[in-house]
Amino acid sequence: MLNRFMLIVVFVPIAIILIALAVANRAPTAFTLDPFNPGNPALTLQLPLFFLLFAAIAVGMIVGSLATWLKQGRYRKLARVRGQELQTIADPRLTPGQTNLPATKR
Repeated sequence: MLNRFMLIVVFVPIAIILIALAVANRAPTAFTLDPFNPGNPALTLQLPLFFLLFAAIAVGMIVGSLATWLKQGRYRKLARVRGQELQTIADPRLTPGQTNLPATKR
């Protein structure tokens, strides 16, 4: 029920807006990587403006997701350690000090 609500109320209007944006901005636009010589044809691409906008949004989402994932790494590690501790505590067949983790070679 919630998935259908999200689809109808959120994603359909976003899709309509993005399609309208793409149709309105389909003219080729010069994108240059050389700020000192904008006329340099080797570093200039002619792309539709909506493609550049969508690419910028996608890159921003990827960079933001990666930054969030890296920032939360310590919490994932803590959850793994606590999960292993809980598994060790919850297994009644183990004696104190013994773990059910596989033995490592030295």
